[in-house]
Formats: sequence, structure tokens, C-alpha cells
Amino acid sequence: MPQTIATMTARQKSLAFFTLITALVLEIVDVTIINTALPAMQADFAARGQDLGGSAAQWIAAGYSLAFGLLLLLGGRLGDLFGGRAMFLIGVAGFTLASVLCGVAGDPQLLIAARVAQGAAGAIMAPQVMAVIQILYDPVERIGRLAWFGVIGGLAGIAGPIIGGLLISANIAGLGWRTVFLINLPIGLAALVAGWRYLPREVEHKGGRIDVIGTLAFGAALAAMLVPLVRGEHAGFDGASLALLAASPFVMWAAWRGLVRRAQAGRPVILDPVLLDDALFRTAAVIGLIFAAANTGFLFVFAHALQSRLGYSPLQTGLVHIPFSAGVMIGMGFLGRKYLARLGKWVMVFASIALLLANSATLAWIAWDGPGLAFLLPALLLSGIGMGTLSGPVTPVALARVERRHAGAASGILKTVMQMGGAFGIALVGSAYFTLGGPDAMAGAGGVYAAMVVIVVLLLGCLALALSLPGQIFAPVASSQAG
Repeated sequence: MPQTIATMTARQKSLAFFTLITALVLEIVDVTIINTALPAMQADFAARGQDLGGSAAQWIAAGYSLAFGLLLLLGGRLGDLFGGRAMFLIGVAGFTLASVLCGVAGDPQLLIAARVAQGAAGAIMAPQVMAVIQILYDPVERIGRLAWFGVIGGLAGIAGPIIGGLLISANIAGLGWRTVFLINLPIGLAALVAGWRYLPREVEHKGGRIDVIGTLAFGAALAAMLVPLVRGEHAGFDGASLALLAASPFVMWAAWRGLVRRAQAGRPVILDPVLLDDALFRTAAVIGLIFAAANTGFLFVFAHALQSRLGYSPLQTGLVHIPFSAGVMIGMGFLGRKYLARLGKWVMVFASIALLLANSATLAWIAWDGPGLAFLLPALLLSGIGMGTLSGPVTPVALARVERRHAGAASGILKTVMQMGGAFGIALVGSAYFTLGGPDAMAGAGGVYAAMVVIVVLLLGCLALALSLPGQIFAPVASSQAG
């Protein structure tokens, strides 16, 4: 039965912690495994006379990220109102059920709907992890525990594509790609049992109400931007898509103005607008957004093109991802952590350059019909190192001068921004890839080159913003900023 913090032993706290880690593994594996499975899904639906074209394939990946990013702040607020333990269990249950629905979906539309539901459930589950860890451990103990996140996150990133390839190749009971979703059923049930038994009862309730208006308004603005981009497959944009895309900045402006007015009136808001008064926070958040778009778009195109253009099997695709994930572990667990305080913005500058070189080289290798792995594997290792070294510092840089009372909200905003960046990356890079690559992205190298151009532009934006950061990011700040 669940314990109170005062009565929990060290062993019980560890069991609770590793129960929470399950949510991290489910989230990362589910994101990385989908890219490996997409070509198999397309082939399966095509064999049954159903079209899973580029646009639908993008929505299977982007629908999850969109729902997750949009509802992440709301998920955190629900944890404040109803307790981290309760919302964690609800989130895991919803994620598991949505995974089963993905695995049994009979057509692409149902699969996309189930993926959106999966992302929504993940947004309820994920914020509770940090909330419960904060009450399990004091600040000193927390440092050691959080080091596990980089290690386990890297291992999950490595395991996702490999597990996906193995499951699809094994074709258990003739289920093929469906097993990459159905495998979440036993994992989710185990997490539910462990969470019910080991997670503590007590949580810190901050009170307050949910900003329903803000959630819906920003959701409408983001959908107005994303939907036309994803629909732009093959034939550009029709009149309705162009009109929606043109209207999206005005919808976003209206959502922002409404949020400011509600904040000034003391009403609940989905985010505190005062956070955006901090120039360092704004810059780091935009770096996170652009980086996430470039990296997610790159991984989406890379996994798809390996199989559809070069004929790699799902298992071979998963194995090729190993150097990338190993590089992420090196960059996040060692380079960024070790050198950020000493070198400041230059860590992010060098990481942006590494990503520019490595991702361009990798996509060029695919466009040139994959002439051997001796060139590809080092490029992927460098790409992973750049990814880990750039993503790791985003949060500490963004929070360096944020008042402590806003640190929790700022962290939630950053995670939301990066999730939305992932959705935009799939839309932008995926649209370029499928538009010039033909119906199956196999009609030449044009689609790969188009995707490379978009990624280069995005990473040049990261580089320019990193160079604009102050030289002394972690310089002492005024006492007014410390409280």
C-alpha cells in the first residue's frame, strides 16, 4: 500500500523512483520506435488497399508530439490540483489503453486518433515524475537521482529503434508493426501496479484553477500553424491551407493578448507572461524550439529514408541508430555537464556547428545511395554528441536568471516548447522530404536534399541565437532575482 514520506524506507523510495523512471522509458521509447515502424505500417496498409501516404505518416508522428506539447502544462496543473500520484496512475492507464488502440487500429485515421490520445495521456503522466521526485528526496539527494535520467534516457533512445526492428522482424503472431504498440500493455500494467503500491500518498497542492480558455486558444493557434504544413505533402498548399496558415500569427497574437489580460486581472493562466520579460529565458527557449524541430525532423527523415530509399530492414535501421544514441549519452551526460559552467554559450555554439556538419553529411550520404557505413557511423556519433551537448544546456541556461518562484513554471514551458518544436520539425522537414521525394520518397534524392536544406536553415538559426547569448550566462545577478 502507498506510504507517507515519513514512513518510507530508503528501499521503498528507490522502488518509487524506478517506478517513475518507467514513465520516462515509455515516453522516449515510444517516440524513437515510431520512426522505425512507419515504413512497415505503410506497406501493411497498402497491402490492404489503404493509403498511408506521407501526410498520414507525418501525423502519426506529429499527432503524438502536438497533443503532448499542448497539454503538458495542463497535465502539470492537474497534478497540482489532484495530486501527483493520482495523475501519474491516470496518465499511465490512459497511455497503456491508447497504445492498445494503436496496436489494433484498422485504418490510418484510427491510428492517428489513437496516437493523439497517447500523446494526451503522456502529457498527464510526464509532469508528475518530477513532482513526485521533489517530495521523495531533498535537494542534495535529488542531484544523484536525476543523473539517472541522462543515462536511462540515452539507453532508452538506443533501445527504441532496436526493439522496434526486432519486434517487426519477429512478426509475433503475424502482428508485424502492431507489436511496437502492444508491448506497452505489459509494461504499463506493471507500472500501474508498482505505482499503486510504491508511490507516496502526499503531494504539495498549490491550489488554483485550470486556464481552459488559454489551453484552447493556444491549441487553436498551434493547430492553425501545424495542420497546413502537414497537409502540404506532394502538391503544395490549397487555398484553405494558405488561409489557415496566414491566419495563425493573428490567432497566436489574440491568444497571447487574452492571456496577458487574464494575468493582469488575477485570473488563472496557462503560463505567467512575466517569464518572457527575461531575455535570456526567451533566447534559450527559442533555441530549444528550433533545435527540437531540426533534430526531430532529422530523425524522422533519416529512419524513413534508410528503409524506403536504401532498403534497410527495421532491425538494421534500429542498429544503425546506436552511434547516435551513444553520442547523445556522451554529450548530455559528460560534455554539456562538464563544460557548460566554464565555457558558457560556446558549448552551445560548438554543438550547433557539430550538428550542422553531421546532419548534413548524414543526409547527403543517403542521397548518394549510402556508399558504405564507414562514413555514416562517425557522422551519426558526431550528430548524437551535438544533440546531447546542445539539448542538455538549454534548461540550465534558460533558468539561469529566472526567479526561483518561477522555476517550476519555466521548466514546464521549456518542455512544452521543445515538444512543440518536435511537432513543427516533423511538419516542416517531413513536408519538404515528401513533397520533392515523390509519393514514397523514393523518386530520387530531391526529397532528402530538401529536408537537408530545411535542417541546415534551422541549425543556422540555433547557431546565430547561441552566438547572441551573453558571455557570462551564470554571472551573479541582483538580489531581486534571487528570491
